[in-house]
Amino acid sequence: MTEKTFIAGFGGQGVISLGQLWVYLGMKEGLKVTFFPFYGAEKRGGIARASVIVSTDEIASPLVTKPDSAVVMNMDSLPICEDIVKEGGYLLVNSSLVKVEPKRKDLKVVKVPCNELAEKIGDVKIANMVMMGALAKVTGAIKMDKLEPVLKTFFPESKHKYIPSNLAAVKAGMDAV
Repeated sequence: MTEKTFIAGFGGQGVISLGQLWVYLGMKEGLKVTFFPFYGAEKRGGIARASVIVSTDEIASPLVTKPDSAVVMNMDSLPICEDIVKEGGYLLVNSSLVKVEPKRKDLKVVKVPCNELAEKIGDVKIANMVMMGALAKVTGAIKMDKLEPVLKTFFPESKHKYIPSNLAAVKAGMDAV
């Protein structure tokens, strides 16, 4: 099994954190992983992208040029994600912010209202975690059973109070698809 995923959005949406957590979970499962982030120099609002691979086999390159799945967290990211995802691949779209339909008809489009679901839980900042739950369920590449211990090591102790809402967001994303 090899799952190549491209994640795109704008700074502040948790794109990089989503990619990091995805590969940490993969490592906990004993998978081979790569994480290749890219972001602009802006503190918030610039582009943010991450290429991640989780695999049972050795990974030859961290570059993801034809992803199996792509995550679109904002409108500006739709064209690039739609362009690079492989034929028949998954395009997971944050339907809270992306209101247009993809042009390609050969993709499996999964719409997830990430912002709305995150706001119902209590904080729009966990929209990325909603998407992670959806991505896990759609691709089957990562299990979420080790998420809580990973979050405890990912977040400093002062942020552990946010773990329950992050777990709820992942569940909401899984339930949404």
